[in-house]
Amino acid sequence: MNNLWDDSLSGFWSAWIIVITLGSIGLAFWLLYANRRTDKAPDAEGNVETTGHAADGIEEYDNPLPRWWFQLYVGTVVFSLGYLLLYPGLGNFAGVLGWTQEGQWEEEVARAEERFTPIFAQYQEVPIPELAEDPEAMQVAERIYLNNCAVCHGSNARGGYGFPDLTDDDWLYGGEPEQILTTLSRGRNGLMPSWQQLGENNIENLTQHVLALSDLEHDAEPAEQGAALFASVCAACHMPDGSGNQALGAPDLTNDTWLYQAPGQSVADAVRQTLRNGRNGHMPAQAAYIGEERVHLVAAYVYSLRLQD
Repeated sequence: MNNLWDDSLSGFWSAWIIVITLGSIGLAFWLLYANRRTDKAPDAEGNVETTGHAADGIEEYDNPLPRWWFQLYVGTVVFSLGYLLLYPGLGNFAGVLGWTQEGQWEEEVARAEERFTPIFAQYQEVPIPELAEDPEAMQVAERIYLNNCAVCHGSNARGGYGFPDLTDDDWLYGGEPEQILTTLSRGRNGLMPSWQQLGENNIENLTQHVLALSDLEHDAEPAEQGAALFASVCAACHMPDGSGNQALGAPDLTNDTWLYQAPGQSVADAVRQTLRNGRNGHMPAQAAYIGEERVHLVAAYVYSLRLQD
C-alpha cells in the first residue's frame, strides 16, 4: 500500500474506523458461528429442542439457521472484508487500489475546473453591468450564489436579522459594481463598539435621538439631550446628521433599515441593545473560497437584483 499515512490526524481516524469495522465484522461472524450448532438438529425420533418460549400452547423451536441463509451471511462477511481491503477508511488511508475519498474529490474538482474555468474566464472579461444583463450568465451566477451565499442572505437574497437585504438600494459599503466586487473579493469586517459605560440614562437619550433621526416615534426631551452626546461619541463614524459613512461601513441612521430590529422586538429596544452590547459584522472574503472568476459572476448577479424591481 502507498501513502498510508499522509497526515497523522486523518490516518488516526482512518485506523480508528477500520478497527471498529473489523471488530463489528468479527462479532457478526462469531454470532453466526455460535448459532451454527449441529446439536440443534432433530434427533432420531424427530424431536427438536425448544427455546423455552411458548404462547397459547405454541412452542418456539430452537432450529439452526437454514443453510442458504447462513451461507448468505457468510458471503456478506467475505464481501465486507474485501470491500474494506479495497476501500479501507476515511482520510488519506489508501487501500489496495490506492483509492482515497480526498483523492477522488480532487480528481472531480480538477475535471470540473478543466471544464468550467474557461467559461468563467470568459465571463470575467465582461463588465459587471453588461454581464448582469446576460440571462445565461445569471443562471450560472445564481447557482454559485445559492451554493455559497444563500445560507446567510437567503435564497431570495432578501437577507434576515443581521444579514443585509441584497435586493434593495441600501448598502453599507456601496452598491456600485466595483464596491460589490470589493466586498465579495476581500470581505468586510464591521465593528460597532459597546457604549454601556455611558450609563443607562445616556443610552436612553441616545436611543431617543437615533429614533428621531429616522423620524420614528420618540420622546423629544431625551432625544434633544442625546443630540449633544451623539455629536461627541457617534458623529465621527455616523456623521453629525446620522447619514453614515460608506467608507467605514457606518450605517445611515436616518434609514431604519439598519436598526437591527429582531422579529417581535420594538425599534427602541433594538437600538438600546445595539448601544449596550455593540455589533460585530463579518462578511468573509469569497475569492479565497470560490476564485476571482466566480466572484465576478456573483457580483454581477447581486448587481442584477436591483434591475429586477
